[in-house]
This record gives sequence, structure tokens and C-alpha cells, in this order.
Amino acid sequence: MLSFDDPRWLELKGGYHHLYDPRPSLVFLLEEKNVANVWKEFWDELHHQGDVDSASYVVVPELVRICKSKTKPDWNFYSLVSIIEIARHRKDNPQIPDWISSDYFEAWDEIVKLSIKDISFSDDSVIIRTALGALAIGKKLLRVGTLISYLDDSEVNEILDEHMAWSQQFDERR
Repeated sequence: MLSFDDPRWLELKGGYHHLYDPRPSLVFLLEEKNVANVWKEFWDELHHQGDVDSASYVVVPELVRICKSKTKPDWNFYSLVSIIEIARHRKDNPQIPDWISSDYFEAWDEIVKLSIKDISFSDDSVIIRTALGALAIGKKLLRVGTLISYLDDSEVNEILDEHMAWSQQFDERR
């Protein structure tokens, strides 16, 4: 992982392809200060209309490190890392810098483990859905993971209600 005193942090670019140093927000997230604002900043700075850049890739291993230390999962973690990985496959986005690629892919191995754990122990439908999306992506089922990651509960219900007559009967039998 990139040391926090490494000068490359100052050269990272976010989803707008301008310089973005995520270190202060990573520290806030680790210390659980202004958590909602940190996630909002990460959503704004690391991903923009399908665009990601070097800061997006560098943040993924850091988010894994931080989220592994927490007892309660956060849907933002699973959703953001999934969106970054989905966007990485777009031809217009830059490749992962060589100096961070092994950390990035090792982080995805950890995301798979975290998602399995959180799916097993959570009753929160948003955590389960976002972790399922990340799990599918981490297991190289990019299209399935993308579908899960982009659909919310209302869209899933709409698809089931429109295309599967059994969905309501299934719910009633539970």
C-alpha cells in the first residue's frame, strides 16, 4: 500500500481527472469523523459519470483496510468499490498504475471475503444487496455484479412485478 508520506498522493487524479488527494478524508473515515461527509466527498471525487482515475484505484485498498477494522458494514463501501471496478473496464478510463495494481487486486480478494462475512451476518437489505454486487464483481461476474450494483429495491420489485407473475405469490408464501 502507498505510504501516507509518499509524494505520489499529490499526483493522483479523481473522477473529474483533476488532482485529488484523498488522505485527509481517509483519516476522517478511519477516525469515524464526519463519516457521511467523507462518503459524499468520495462519491463526488472518485467517480464522475463513469469516469475514474488513479485516486479511485489507490483508495480501494485503503477503504478495505479501514472497513476491515470496523464492526458494522457500510453500503457505501461496497457500492463505491463496485462502481470503481465497473468503471475500470470502460475503455476511456486509465489503467491502474503499475505501482498500485497488486495492492488493488489483493484488495478485491479481501472484498470478496468481507462481502461473504457481511452477507452471512447482516439483516440489512441494502448491505446484503451491495455486498452481493461486490461479491459477484470480485468473483469475475462483472455483468451480474453490475446489474446488482445498479438496481435498487424499487427497480427489482418493478422487474419482478412486470415480468414474473410468481413474485407476489412467492412473497405471500413466506
